[in-house]
Amino acid sequence: MIKIRHANERGHANHGWLDTYHTFSFADYYDPRWMGFRSLRVINDDLVMPGKGFGMHPHRDMEIITYVLSGALEHKDTMGNGRVIRAGDVQYMAAGTGVRHSEFNPSKDEAVHLLQIWIQPDRDGVSPRYAEKSFAQAPAGVLHLVASKIGRDGSIAIHQDADLWLAKLDAGRPVSHSLAAGRHAWVHVAEGDVTINGQLLHGGDAAVASPGTTIELSAAKPAQVLLFDLN
Repeated sequence: MIKIRHANERGHANHGWLDTYHTFSFADYYDPRWMGFRSLRVINDDLVMPGKGFGMHPHRDMEIITYVLSGALEHKDTMGNGRVIRAGDVQYMAAGTGVRHSEFNPSKDEAVHLLQIWIQPDRDGVSPRYAEKSFAQAPAGVLHLVASKIGRDGSIAIHQDADLWLAKLDAGRPVSHSLAAGRHAWVHVAEGDVTINGQLLHGGDAAVASPGTTIELSAAKPAQVLLFDLN
């Protein structure tokens, strides 16, 4: 079974330097129906203006994944990492016992569009950890495993029984994913127009799939989808 949540149902805030949409309750947006989904707690769709960003701030006991859709994002943290990630790059940070980081748009003229994802870990108090992986050259028509519990098939290992898949779609290059018994999916359309099991979705739209469902994804033009397979 597929249930749709449209982009215009999300929380929205425009702070001038930051234009952000919240899939789940976050900051000043609160909806008791949408506090998260399974272990997935946050999907923030952020557009950060040139030269602006988030100053140094703390996190604890959360798995944080950032996917850059366009532009560039400069990351610094108290683990000693200082990196600029660009379109197609995925960044992972296990906050664990505590870490501070900043995120800024280093460009003078281009906004950075990113998705920031928080997944609740299966245990607290782990050692903070950082990783990144690029999917900029990943081919269309394939489900790419971004993150998983044990880091299988070259994916980033995270502290939760959750698989994050990236699908780049194009005309004639559909993909499908079947959910096992006891597994649930949240499907987020990151960019473009995507047909999910016969229903047309647009950027920012999402679909919930129940155990045993086979999810069929296709697009007439280039599009990107994040698929979370959760216990």
